[in-house]
Amino acid sequence: MKWLLLLTLIALSECTSYKVPLTKKKSLRQKLIENGKLKDFLQNHQYNIGSKYFPSEATTLMSDQPLQNFLDMEYFGTISIGTPAQDFTVIFDTGSSNLWVPSVYCSSVACTNHNRFNPQKSSTFKGTSETVSIAYGTGSMTGILGYDTVQVAGISDTNQIFGLSKTEPGSFLYYAPFDGILGLAYPSISSSGATPVFDNMWKQGLVSQDLFSVYLSKDDKRGSMVQFGGIDSSYYTGSLNWVPVSFEGYWQITVDSITMSGEPIACMFGCQAIVDTGTSLLAGPTNAIANIQSYIGASEGSYGSMVISCSTIDSLPDIVFTINGVQYPVPAKAYVLQNQGACISGFQGMNIPTFSGELWILGDIFIRQYYTVFDRANNQVGLAPVA
Repeated sequence: MKWLLLLTLIALSECTSYKVPLTKKKSLRQKLIENGKLKDFLQNHQYNIGSKYFPSEATTLMSDQPLQNFLDMEYFGTISIGTPAQDFTVIFDTGSSNLWVPSVYCSSVACTNHNRFNPQKSSTFKGTSETVSIAYGTGSMTGILGYDTVQVAGISDTNQIFGLSKTEPGSFLYYAPFDGILGLAYPSISSSGATPVFDNMWKQGLVSQDLFSVYLSKDDKRGSMVQFGGIDSSYYTGSLNWVPVSFEGYWQITVDSITMSGEPIACMFGCQAIVDTGTSLLAGPTNAIANIQSYIGASEGSYGSMVISCSTIDSLPDIVFTINGVQYPVPAKAYVLQNQGACISGFQGMNIPTFSGELWILGDIFIRQYYTVFDRANNQVGLAPVA
C-alpha cells in the first residue's frame, strides 16, 4: 500500500505542469511588407490598440477590418482539436478569453490560407446553435460555438467550448502566421460566456496549480514557452515579485510611476496596466507616448512607424515601470525594434475612453524582459528578470 501511494505521488509530481513550446515566426507586418501590402493596409484601416480593451467604444466596427493588435506578434504555439486531432497554430493571448479557430464554414478570404476545423471529421464534436462575435482591435470574428477535446501540450481538455469562425475580418489576415487565438484572461470578459481553456483545465483537475507562466526568448537560442500549472525557476533570476490584480477581467495591475533618466515621463499619479501576451508593443495614452517618442528622438517614417537612428540606441535611457514598489527597467535594446536594418520605436499610442483613466499595455517587449506568472488562485501576477 505504501509503495502504491509513493508511486501515485511520483506520478502526480511528474504530470502536473505542461509546457507549450512557442515558435518565433515572421510577424504579419513583415509578411505584408514582403508582399507589398502594408502601405495599403495602413491607409485603409484605422489602427488603435486601445479598442481591443474597449470594443464597445471603438469608432469603427467594419467587418473588413483585421485583428490589428496582432500585427507584430511573433510567438505562436500549436494545439489540436477533435478526434482524431486537427492541428492549429494559435496566439496564447492573456488579453482575451475565448478560443476560436477557422472552420470549414468560413468563406472569408482570410480562412482560405489557414487550417480549418471540420466538425464532421471529429467523433467527439458536439455542436450548438449559439453564435459568437469577438472583437479584436477594430475587427471582429463571427461564428458558432461547439464543444470538443482540445489537446494542449499533452493536456487533454475534454468538453471544451470554442468558436468555429464563419467570417474573419480583413483579407490581410490571409497572410497571418497564425490560425486562431487561445485566450487566457478571466472568464468575465469571455464572449458568449464561453468557459476559457485554462478554467476548464483547472475544473477538470488537469493541472496541480491554478496558475500558468510565460517565458518569451529575446532570440531563438532558448525556446519560448507557456507553462500550464507550474513555475520553472530556471527561466528567471532572483525571486518573483507579486503584484495584485486590480481588475479580474484582463490581467490588470496598478503601476506606481513611469520614468526615464530618473524623471517622471508618464503615470505621475499612478495608473493601470494590462499584462498582455497578445500585444507585441508597449502602448499607452497618445499624449504620453508622443512625449516618449520625442524624448528618444523618434520621428515618423514610412507606413506610419516611428523610426529611430540605430546609432543612438546605446545612448538612450531605460524606461522604468515602478510596480508595487519594485522598479522594472526596460532598456532601449528592448524597446527599439530592429528589422531589416531599420530601427523602429516599440511604443504605440492608443485612444481610450476618458472614463478609463491612464491605461498602459505591457506587451511582449516587457514580457521578454520579465518572466511572468499569471496566478489565478491568488489573483496576482509574478514578475522576475529573465535568466
